[in-house]
Amino acid sequence: MARDTPDHFTLDTVTIGLPALITSLIGLWIAICLVFFIAKQPGTIDDKGDPERKKIAEKITKLGKAINGGATAFLLKEYSYLACVALALFVLVAAAVNWRTGICYLVGCTVSAVCGFIGMMIATYANTRTAVAAEKGLNSALTVSFASGSVMGLCVVSLGLGALSVLLMAFDENAIDGKAALTGFGMGASTVSIFARVAGGIFTKAADVGADLVGKVEEDFPEDDVRNPATIADNVGDNVGDVAGMGADLFSSFVGSIVASSVLGFDKHGFAGIALPFWISMAGIVAAVIGMLTIRTKEGATQSDLLNVLRRGLFTAAVFELGFAAVIVRVLRMDWELYFCLMIGLGAGIAITFWSEYFTSGAYAPTQRIAGSGVFGPANVIIEGISVGSYSTIGPVLIIASTIIAVRALSGSAFGIALASTGLLSILAITLATDAYGPVADNAGGIAEMAHMPEHVRVNTDALDALGNTTAAVGKGFAVGSAVLTAVSLLTTYTKRVGIADSLDPINSLFFIPGCLVGAMLPYAFAALTMGAVAAAAGSVVLEVRRQLNSIVGLREGVEGVEADHKTCVSIVTGAALYMMVPPAALCILSPLIFGIGLGPEMLAGVLLGAITSGFVLGGMMNAAGGAWDNAKKMNEKDGKKGSAIHKATVVGDTVGDPFKDTSGPAINIQIKLMSYISVVLVPVFRNQVDYWWVALIIIGLVLIATPFYIMICPQGLKTEDRVAAFTKPAETKPTDVEAAPAAAAAPADVAVTVTDA
Repeated sequence: MARDTPDHFTLDTVTIGLPALITSLIGLWIAICLVFFIAKQPGTIDDKGDPERKKIAEKITKLGKAINGGATAFLLKEYSYLACVALALFVLVAAAVNWRTGICYLVGCTVSAVCGFIGMMIATYANTRTAVAAEKGLNSALTVSFASGSVMGLCVVSLGLGALSVLLMAFDENAIDGKAALTGFGMGASTVSIFARVAGGIFTKAADVGADLVGKVEEDFPEDDVRNPATIADNVGDNVGDVAGMGADLFSSFVGSIVASSVLGFDKHGFAGIALPFWISMAGIVAAVIGMLTIRTKEGATQSDLLNVLRRGLFTAAVFELGFAAVIVRVLRMDWELYFCLMIGLGAGIAITFWSEYFTSGAYAPTQRIAGSGVFGPANVIIEGISVGSYSTIGPVLIIASTIIAVRALSGSAFGIALASTGLLSILAITLATDAYGPVADNAGGIAEMAHMPEHVRVNTDALDALGNTTAAVGKGFAVGSAVLTAVSLLTTYTKRVGIADSLDPINSLFFIPGCLVGAMLPYAFAALTMGAVAAAAGSVVLEVRRQLNSIVGLREGVEGVEADHKTCVSIVTGAALYMMVPPAALCILSPLIFGIGLGPEMLAGVLLGAITSGFVLGGMMNAAGGAWDNAKKMNEKDGKKGSAIHKATVVGDTVGDPFKDTSGPAINIQIKLMSYISVVLVPVFRNQVDYWWVALIIIGLVLIATPFYIMICPQGLKTEDRVAAFTKPAETKPTDVEAAPAAAAAPADVAVTVTDA
């Protein structure tokens, strides 16, 4: 079915989707070329006939295989559990809505999972190559690590836009109009991202916190010391949490902005309203590739220099995107007010970037103040970090609030808000690349430390890693800002489709304000569950690391040939992540169902608004505070204070910030998106709601009763001797007698690790 919106050519789903699909294929081709470029880089150092360098080269290879094996096994196991949830929700969506929406839901789940897996694979493939490149120089290491991040960024936007284009052409108007099948795609992407972010975040931060508390604070080990039994688990976690989880997160944000814009745009502008977000995202791929070409630096670059390099790429992409957007608006003959909505959205993203940089980079006062507060002890570091994180929310909130007011005034509808979200994420390929390279550099630094590579290698990787913490905070700022704009658009869509847009009276409604209060509580409940999961698993890792250091003779002293049992630590955090990802995910999925079916559409509208409002602020605070704590620690390490009381104080702050910035904070924005998508997709269920308020109240009562019991039975309440067994079978105790030491020392060095069933 076609509609002649521009009078000079015909628009239909094919003329909209085909150019976007072709551009997506070009983006994937560029990503494949980058993979070949990375493959050409040496995966280990040239030994040059030197026995010592040969030993280092062998360690690099073994460590790379260990990290890749652990990350692959965990992700496949996580996806096997996720498949069961996805199939159950597919049946619900197909039965409650229609088969087209169900198919879109499954495709969204599949493509999101593929994006996460690709990101993890390329990151574990590039980490050893980045370490080897860092021996040559800083620019070489940046080139390799940023190429891996670019693969991730291009795959996310190309696969997302390509899949949406295929579904649009396959289902024609049914993809957008009526029950809007493509909303199922967004719901599927958000379902995968909530599990990937939560499970990956628990894994990576439990290992990181456990490794730091014993290794750095108690034992004065350097970062990523091979004597630390949790080191491999920590490096595996960087890939399953900071790469795979982050990729799934931003994938859901990207496709969500396109879907929300298309649904609202079709109602107001016909097919031109669909074409605009699709083609803007298409142009963003081209603009991002142009920006990527400008990324290079000089040797000995400072943090400010490196930040300026990434800014140059970002600004280049933004300028080209604005030019492309003007051409697209002109071709579609749409109002120029919509162009300014896109411009404002993109400008809001860049403004959030600068604000996040200021509060998280070691080059500026807030993080420097946290680093300096270490002289007063850990308590001051934590207080200062919470203060910095709280201050950091002022900018993004005012920026997004101003954006909503401006674009709503310009466009006269919620379509402008959705377009602002599309504009903000239009150059996601490069913003995600600047985020995804950080974990690769972090892994490269760990490999350099464990393989005993020259000192300057670690200096180069640490410089990139510190910058990665700032760009990660920037990426999370983009994700949270876009999530709010997308969620507000979806909330508007929900109220229209459920039939309360004109009748809802927020002040006099029986359910709306109570719904807002309940919704405001949900992100805090979500954060409590995820933070508690990290604390439980990290405590078990601490006990296991202490046990090994005390029972394996020669491990603490670094006797050659004596090795830590990395396998048990990986198994502990694997079990914890898979076991404890369920309650937070269930909270996100069940909340809309309980309140929408039990207390009606107006109650659910209030719940969504409350969750969006408090989740935006809480998530932003946690992201910024965590990034600032991490960089404060790195500042003290760079200043030669490793092992000092000041350094240990900032290490404690960093361990608090780890689950802030990599588990709870970034997952909250997925929570508000997933709740919004479930509400929009299941509108037929909520519209026909029967008066089941008593069922909802019974469930709420059971939750109130069950909460303290859950806290009591949660693993952090177990006895010390049972903590490790909570998530895995502890490994057999190593020989502790003196006679066992020679045998242990003679054992061949092998750090390969595989993940076993928890």
